[in-house]
Amino acid sequence: MTSPVDTVPTDLDLAAALSTLRERGYRHMPVTRDGELVGVVSLRDLARLATIGPADVPRGLKGVVVADTTVSDVRGNEGFYHYRQHSAIDLSTNRPFEDVWRLLIDGSLPATRVERDTFRAETDPLRPLPPSVLEVLPAVARTSTPLEGLRTALSMAASERGLRPVLDLDAAARRRDALFLSALTPTVLTALHRLRRGLPVIEPRTDLPYAANYLWMLTGVAPDPAATTAVECYLISTIDHGFNASTFTARVIASTGADVGSCVVGAVGALSGPLHGGAPSRALDLVNEIGSPERAREVVTRKVVAGERIMGFGHAVYRTDDPRSVMLRDVAIGLGGSLVELAVAVEKTVVEVLAEMKPGRELYANVEFYAGVVMASCGIPPEMFTPTFAAGRVVGWCANVLEQAVDPKIIRPRARYVGPPPPQPVPPIAVG
Repeated sequence: MTSPVDTVPTDLDLAAALSTLRERGYRHMPVTRDGELVGVVSLRDLARLATIGPADVPRGLKGVVVADTTVSDVRGNEGFYHYRQHSAIDLSTNRPFEDVWRLLIDGSLPATRVERDTFRAETDPLRPLPPSVLEVLPAVARTSTPLEGLRTALSMAASERGLRPVLDLDAAARRRDALFLSALTPTVLTALHRLRRGLPVIEPRTDLPYAANYLWMLTGVAPDPAATTAVECYLISTIDHGFNASTFTARVIASTGADVGSCVVGAVGALSGPLHGGAPSRALDLVNEIGSPERAREVVTRKVVAGERIMGFGHAVYRTDDPRSVMLRDVAIGLGGSLVELAVAVEKTVVEVLAEMKPGRELYANVEFYAGVVMASCGIPPEMFTPTFAAGRVVGWCANVLEQAVDPKIIRPRARYVGPPPPQPVPPIAVG
């Protein structure tokens, strides 16, 4: 570190100062005298000295850094996020899904068409359902939603393939397992959806890229180019997004040395919670409930007064426009249609009402709001919104699992006991 020193303004409040330090990735604090650098203090050492006993942390670990990563990052105050060194939005609009898949798994984009084709030659053959999974899938579909059935199917596929603990594998073997699960997930999801509707399973096509093949297996109809492009943008934009609940779950399981299949199945379980993966269909329900732009103010005002959540608005990280929502709004407008026109008008009114009724909260449309609009416009039914999200996010889970597998340290936080003070005598059981 040399002069001039990059400093945090002294008039910032503590929360903003800490947020700035975190977002800029600073690990050291300069010590200055009259603006000149005279020393450096490690923030880690400073925190260690200042902590006595279990550290107080926010509920839900909000804002707590638990690991270093090179997979992705979210800059909430800037409204920006990136996969490795590339803007996620730029990747969504300029590269096919397979290129971004390779970036997350191998660390670099294909530089030539040959490199792209080589990666596809490696992943496309992994799409078909294993025979044992295909045999039991009809029974699974009768009693499970696609996301629930995905847990069962991936567990079976991992077992049949003989996936071993990541702790016992080299990097190449872990990578093969990650590619297998990522390639298989869309096939399982679409097969479960069709079986639930009494339709035959559609085999994957190796001549189609990832997004087009997903729509083909879902509908059995040659995918429309505009719909394919829209769905591909959505899938790429949601491949990864920091240490969200499902990604963190996958990394916790990976830290135990478990196999990649167990990590992905755990992540699917976390995604199934309505506070994480269930919002696209609920956001679309809001649009349909409003029905016309003229009713937006009345409906939203009533919900806010009643203390209801406005699905599709607000985000745990972003304090400005969610860049994914902005991009998907443009994708939706490109698709056109009455639903899109209604959604754009509803978004404008909802943001205005929330600004009036919740001043200072900075609530904007998040990715779920336009995700549902885009998917519905492309013919994807609401019950497949969250499974479609999983079809892209599985790549991010696997990239994080591979990164975590390199670190042999198990993730083992502490809990603060708040029950009755011990020890207390154990009461006997009353007789009679």
